[in-house]
Amino acid sequence: MTSIAATNATPSKASRHQPVRASAAAFVGTMIEWYDFYIYGMAAALVFGKLFFPTSTGFYGTLASFGTFAVGFFARPLGGAVFGYIGDRIGRKKSLVITLLMMGTVTVLIGLLPTYSSIGVWAPIALVALRFIQGIAVGGEWGGAVLMASEHSPDQSKRTFLASFAQLGSPAGLILATLMFKLVTSFDDAAFLDWAWRVPFLFSALLLAIGFIIRLSVKESPDFLDEQARREKAAKETKAAVETLPLKEVLKGAPGLLLLAIGANVLGIAGFYFTNTFMLVYTTQYLHLQRGLVLNCLLVVSVMQFFITPLAALIASKIGNRRFLVLTSALSVLTPYAMFTLVDTGSLFNLTIGIGLAVLCLGAYYAVIAGYVSDCFPTRIRYTGISMAYQVSGAIFGGLTPMLGTILAEKFQGHWWPLALLFSAISLLSMLCVFKLAAQRRAA
Repeated sequence: MTSIAATNATPSKASRHQPVRASAAAFVGTMIEWYDFYIYGMAAALVFGKLFFPTSTGFYGTLASFGTFAVGFFARPLGGAVFGYIGDRIGRKKSLVITLLMMGTVTVLIGLLPTYSSIGVWAPIALVALRFIQGIAVGGEWGGAVLMASEHSPDQSKRTFLASFAQLGSPAGLILATLMFKLVTSFDDAAFLDWAWRVPFLFSALLLAIGFIIRLSVKESPDFLDEQARREKAAKETKAAVETLPLKEVLKGAPGLLLLAIGANVLGIAGFYFTNTFMLVYTTQYLHLQRGLVLNCLLVVSVMQFFITPLAALIASKIGNRRFLVLTSALSVLTPYAMFTLVDTGSLFNLTIGIGLAVLCLGAYYAVIAGYVSDCFPTRIRYTGISMAYQVSGAIFGGLTPMLGTILAEKFQGHWWPLALLFSAISLLSMLCVFKLAAQRRAA
């Protein structure tokens, strides 16, 4: 489609910069959102069980802490529906500004929250409530960030690459979160439990201000503006505006497509919470490795994932998205056996190689899946469609994976093969869904 602005030299020059600006804004925004989400996951693994569930020690305290972690995932489909409607009917940009403000504010409030020793049972209740709101914000963030990056692309073939900048925010957020927790865990246990754990949450206030300024500077998605103009023209011609809820249209129009898109996202979501959240518990509580050692490993792996993301998107654009996704998910079926063999040695080098091998494959998969799934849905329901696919997948598989891993680790202490089978099952499910998704997309 040729833009009207293309007839004028100055707007044309400005439009050439918009894809870069939109991709940068998507990256920075999702980095902040995922930083907020990841520090909660790390705090859940390291400190929340002791401070907010002190009557449930050891395994049960960790399980209760991961229960609050899962609450955020259960809230994400609600966020996907609410902000999907805003993004599909009012504007991608407006939706993303609101989600960023929600996420940053809630994260700061968690950092100020009194613990169980101060206000009793109200502490875990408040923690769960704030986590729920945090989940709603993340539920609306991801889909909008992917679309703001990809829909600014003037070339269809570059959409997956531009969408990967939204995915790039995930490892960047994890790197920042890991650095912050490395800083605060360098204090002794008393200081860490007393006040230091709050620092990563309060630091989010600065990130919120930066992200808000950047996000306001980006123009609305061209695809959305075209769709908005089409709806307005149709309304004038029919003398009435007939609006269908995007969620209703997604659920009724192509339910099989939505289910396959949910399954296709599982590896990118559950796989990371397996390697980045559950493995933190497994290595510190069941292998009795030092927190600092494991965080060093996760930091190196996160940096590796950061560079994998754009490289994977470029390779996929050359060999085909579907072929690339099937290949990386098939490899992910095999990687957990090497990962646990190396991790159980307890050395930093083997720990990093083992987890890094798993993240290499699932990170490459995660880089490409967003652009692939976003093309499944038409513009008018695209925000809602990809948000629901991603967030329902997260609610079912992402939130429960650390809990299920903890249960298996407790039940089969000394044996890692049930955990490896869990990771393989996650990978196999996504591989099968990607394999069938192309045919379903053609039929939709």
